[in-house]
Amino acid sequence: MAALFGRRMRRGAASTAVAAAAMAALSASGAPSAVGEQPAASAAERPSAGASGQEDPSVTGDSPYHTDLPPLKGPGRNDPPDETPATGSAESGIPATVLDAYRKAEASLAASNPRCRVPWELLAAIGKVESGHARGGRLDTNGTTPSPILGPVLNGVGFANISDTDGGAYDGDTLHDRAVGPMQFIPQTWESWGRDGNGDGRRDPNNIYDAALAAGSYLCAHDRDLTVERDLHQAILGYNRSQEYLRTVLHWYDYYRKGAHEVPDGSQPAPGAPTGSGGKTPSPAPVRPGTPSPSPTKPGKPTKPAKPGDGSSSKPTPPPTTPPPTSPPPTTPPPTTPAPATRLVDLGDGALSAPAGERFAERPAVRAERADKKPAAQAKVRFTLTGETGTTFEGGATTVTVTTKADGVAKAPALLAGGKPGALTVKATLLGTTEPVTLGLRGEVTAPRADKLVRTDETELTCEAGATFEGRIALTATRDGQAAPGVAATATVLAGADPADGEKAADQGPYFLTPGDEPAEDRRTRELTLTTDAKGNLLLPELHTDDTTGTFRLRVETTGGAVVVLELKVTDPA
Repeated sequence: MAALFGRRMRRGAASTAVAAAAMAALSASGAPSAVGEQPAASAAERPSAGASGQEDPSVTGDSPYHTDLPPLKGPGRNDPPDETPATGSAESGIPATVLDAYRKAEASLAASNPRCRVPWELLAAIGKVESGHARGGRLDTNGTTPSPILGPVLNGVGFANISDTDGGAYDGDTLHDRAVGPMQFIPQTWESWGRDGNGDGRRDPNNIYDAALAAGSYLCAHDRDLTVERDLHQAILGYNRSQEYLRTVLHWYDYYRKGAHEVPDGSQPAPGAPTGSGGKTPSPAPVRPGTPSPSPTKPGKPTKPAKPGDGSSSKPTPPPTTPPPTSPPPTTPPPTTPAPATRLVDLGDGALSAPAGERFAERPAVRAERADKKPAAQAKVRFTLTGETGTTFEGGATTVTVTTKADGVAKAPALLAGGKPGALTVKATLLGTTEPVTLGLRGEVTAPRADKLVRTDETELTCEAGATFEGRIALTATRDGQAAPGVAATATVLAGADPADGEKAADQGPYFLTPGDEPAEDRRTRELTLTTDAKGNLLLPELHTDDTTGTFRLRVETTGGAVVVLELKVTDPA
């Protein structure tokens, strides 16, 4: 699909006048002007991207782009009619799914990076210039292009020279990179800026939701405020380092800010072969209304019959004849539509489980199969979480839709366990079937755990018989170096100083008192269950002693296996 892109060619005087008028109108409208503001070096003045020791490539690798300008007679304009390029009034229409992706990217970035203030109209301008809004909105129901939109091979012949960085994973080229998708990211910039804009757990440069959010994230880099002209220009030039590119994007940005409307996906014609380098077929220069069409070439004067004897013949040369084909031309068989999916198979190896606040080790996965039990590719499976545990998919969603691959497998994003232990269900629903096809995957959020427990007080653990230990024992539980709140712990007084004495709670020696109104003798216990606070701290109750002297052990163990064993000494009264 590289033929969908191109750079502006040199045009005639009429086209140049139109472009100049467009720039003048843009400046008069109050839109940011590219002229005289932080001029960036032209492509010829910059080093080839990807060369050793030189600067990183732009988002697109300075790939070609569509160069058509919007109509000058936009909303609120009163330009002379002969200054309007023949691009048509339908240019303000944006395919519904594409427009939805631009607006959702704006809303997402407004929440995550409010300083940037990226407008959806700027994303629309870049999307128009890069891919004609994903070939006029030719997308599947998930917002993904049916076939990749690829720029030309970036092999240094007319474009940047960027050796392969992704093993062909995104662009199918293992020698050089190519710009990919509706917003034309080269693989190495996608690895840095790719986003999951539709919550399906994947970062796909061919998906308009993912690509639009990634483009907005890039434009907002370096703490930019896109309402500031300098930041706006730098952001656009980082996408493609060309002043001509900057001016073209600003034209469309200004045009969409003055009015745009939604049109059905695929209702607009896909962009034709654009102008520019790389062997592409140039588009004709725009014609002003009222300009007469060029007249046909006049036939030449008829030649006089040759005079006899001058060595020429007056007989016309017969036209060449084409021999009839000996066999009928081959016909391409019509494409066959694969049978739809009819069932789902659970690919899990057991119940999904994770401690509260942690990531599930296993991701919910199912395989869509046809009636013949063969894998069904391109089937859509919706995963929905139910339960009271507070568990979500990575990114915070509780419902995601995933498209199966060639092996029929749909794998949901990773699960993040909520803070409340309990049961949950991941419901997988096969979409697009006449009869409901649903599979319930059971899961569980277990008690939070700690992998380390340390004592944090300095209380002396020696006490006289019949008295109370001074101070209270304090400990802190952590998990992966972070505080572990809500972790259950058991504190047990054990007999003897040697582990060989057993792990069973002692029947004499130091003891705790449980809360209550009963006499103290009835509230004695040598085994307690406690829970860490919000900071992972654990403060044991006071320890008392009976008349038994000797050495005892206090064992404190948390869920997850973190253990501390302390030695308690009870001496004779003074």
